[in-house]
Amino acid sequence: MHIMIAGGGIGGLTMALCLHKIGIKATVFESSDDIRELGVGINVLPHAMKILRELDLEERMLDSGVELERYMWFNRHGQEIWSDLRGRKAGYEWPQISMHRGQFQGLLANAVRERIGPDAIRCNHHLADFAQQSGRVTANFIDKRNNQQVGSFEADGLIGADGIHSCIRSHFYPDEGPARWSGNMLWRMTVEIDPVLGGQTMIAVGNSETKVVGYEISAEAKRRGKSLFNWIAEVKLAKAGTAVPRREDWNQTSSVDEFLPRFADWNFGWLSIPELARKTEQVWSFPMVDRDPVEKWTEGRVTLLGDAAHAMWPIGSNGASQAILDCHCMANQLSTTGSVAAAFSAYEDDRRPATAAIVLANRGNAHDEILEIAEQRAPDGFESIDEFSSTEELRSIVNGYKQTALFDKQRLQS
Repeated sequence: MHIMIAGGGIGGLTMALCLHKIGIKATVFESSDDIRELGVGINVLPHAMKILRELDLEERMLDSGVELERYMWFNRHGQEIWSDLRGRKAGYEWPQISMHRGQFQGLLANAVRERIGPDAIRCNHHLADFAQQSGRVTANFIDKRNNQQVGSFEADGLIGADGIHSCIRSHFYPDEGPARWSGNMLWRMTVEIDPVLGGQTMIAVGNSETKVVGYEISAEAKRRGKSLFNWIAEVKLAKAGTAVPRREDWNQTSSVDEFLPRFADWNFGWLSIPELARKTEQVWSFPMVDRDPVEKWTEGRVTLLGDAAHAMWPIGSNGASQAILDCHCMANQLSTTGSVAAAFSAYEDDRRPATAAIVLANRGNAHDEILEIAEQRAPDGFESIDEFSSTEELRSIVNGYKQTALFDKQRLQS
């Protein structure tokens, strides 16, 4: 059996490794001219790490990234609202790892080439169109640099891991239109600083309209007693559903001057956002977008995976982790049935309802609902959490999201 994968991102590369593990040939077709280490930070949750450990990648990730131990929420005055232990510190069998997105992608690409072969990833191959006939799929590819055809390939199946602007999804839904903008803009950055709150801590500060999220991502910096701090400034600029101001692009350069006036007085003692911004040299801006859940991902021997299937707001660190769960489910279905079409259909039946629930939960701020409760009930700050909420309410929000996103400890370790 041979499966083609359109897209050499985290989902596509992980899919190739999962297929190789069960003895299925996989070829990844990537639009760009190489797998470059672009982007900023990423969090990989324990349910995804369970799969990556099975693929013998955990130690490589720990050599590059940082094992997170807790997640902390603060109001816009810098007062702690809630703290939640994470990964092995919380009793999971698997860690939660934060690392540079590009390094993670490079690590996956290296593993694909080592295990499957140097030709397992074909760069400068952008999917143009495809057709199904006689139990096979034919896919045609172009070089996006010149729009010239670069080849036609045939296989038993085609997986669209080609992102939020998926060619395959647009074939299934030609009238879907652009991604749905939340109205929020993100500015994503990294800067080397002293560890925040002792390190190995992810923070969320503010509310749904003005927020900072941050965590460290480099084992090398940590060994030197420093922290390569990945941080995101988020500001609401328009109502949800407003037209996106520009095409989503992880590599759209920007400046701290675009957002810093909104955070001019955010100095908490344990962290100063203006000082953090002054130390930051490179900024990427990105409109926070997702897509509505759809009724199907699959037609015969062609299906969707990752952002192509269920692009979601980056709340709760679930985008890449859910793509990895897609891969594991897909491989399990292919290993237990002799039919590609039947396996793809069973995979969709399992994963489509689960990811739709996460997309919608993220639109409701997921576990960051904690920030909204503090903002609405105690906008001027507080002396005690008991003034505006109970520990039971806050714990229920955090644990409820873990259950929705499928990484509650009881589920994983049962």
